[in-house]
Amino acid sequence: MSNENEKKPFIEPGHELADKVEDPFIDFLHKIIRVAVKVLAALMVMVIVWGIGDVIYVLYQRLVSPPFMLLSISDILATFGAFLAVLIAIEIFINITLYLKTDVIPVRLVVATALMAISRKVIIFDFGEITPLFVLGTAAVVLSLGITYWLISKEA
Repeated sequence: MSNENEKKPFIEPGHELADKVEDPFIDFLHKIIRVAVKVLAALMVMVIVWGIGDVIYVLYQRLVSPPFMLLSISDILATFGAFLAVLIAIEIFINITLYLKTDVIPVRLVVATALMAISRKVIIFDFGEITPLFVLGTAAVVLSLGITYWLISKEA
């Protein structure tokens, strides 16, 4: 049974950074956080542009070094790593903007971004330098994130 005298929370669940809340001090703090998140979004765009420049530079450096216009496997992996780092930055930017639009943390997208980041790590593994225990630990993280994503998607 619901009691009419129960105190309502300052913030409705699912609206952690709502535009307006009853308490003026909390409302002021929310405005500060929203500005901070917007600054983070702007900084992430700068990181993405910088990352694109890095991808171009890495690819250029690999192509002009001897043998000219040929990429070795390690060159290709380095290029893949640079590409995926930019894609992960874009995913993080999407997380930030979605957070601003909906006032909630997009858990499924955060898990998908984490899965993409760990997948990037797997793609650029240098198996000559990592231990079997590191591979096993990474596999456990990938499996855990995959199951988490599946469970979250199943509910939606």
